[in-house]
Amino acid sequence: MTSTRSFSRSAGVAVRLTVLATVVLGVAYPLAVWGVGQAAFSDQANGSMVTDSSGTVVGSSLIGQSFAGKEADRWFQSRPSAAGEEGYDAGASSGSNLGPSNPDLTKAVEERRAAIAEADGVPASQVPADAVTASGSGLDPDISPAYAEQQVSRVAAARGLSEARVRALVAEHTDGRQLGVLGAPAVNVLELNLALARAR
Repeated sequence: MTSTRSFSRSAGVAVRLTVLATVVLGVAYPLAVWGVGQAAFSDQANGSMVTDSSGTVVGSSLIGQSFAGKEADRWFQSRPSAAGEEGYDAGASSGSNLGPSNPDLTKAVEERRAAIAEADGVPASQVPADAVTASGSGLDPDISPAYAEQQVSRVAAARGLSEARVRALVAEHTDGRQLGVLGAPAVNVLELNLALARAR
């Protein structure tokens, strides 16, 4: 009889602790984290979405996208992407996983270098590495200032803008090193292209 009561008491304590842990860790804590995220970091918590002048969401400042097509020369181009079949697939983030000596990667890099050099009117030897290689995620939204500078003449000519105007837009959208020492300066391509679309 005593053992039955002891078991019942222990079972009751276990059930109450399970319910309490479920409420605290499964409901209250996630709601608190969500609330703090929405209150203090709303933009980041909601995907760092970027909108155009009409308020339409056109992408995320954290995810690269393609600017290819018949008017590709009017836009700054992103890094290549190995994410998904067509590239830039946020649901299939990954690099190519090909080593630097892999013949397929070497061939792809050389083909990209030749195409970019022709499009931007520069010698192939001057094409920056980030113009021909994908990032580890395949979704890097940024390019180097060197790659952006290389594209200025092409974009300016295609849009009928002065190179000085386009170069100023690049400078406005170039982020420095984090905390002044971490990482490298970078240009967010989507934000730059949106500024370019508004430029006169």
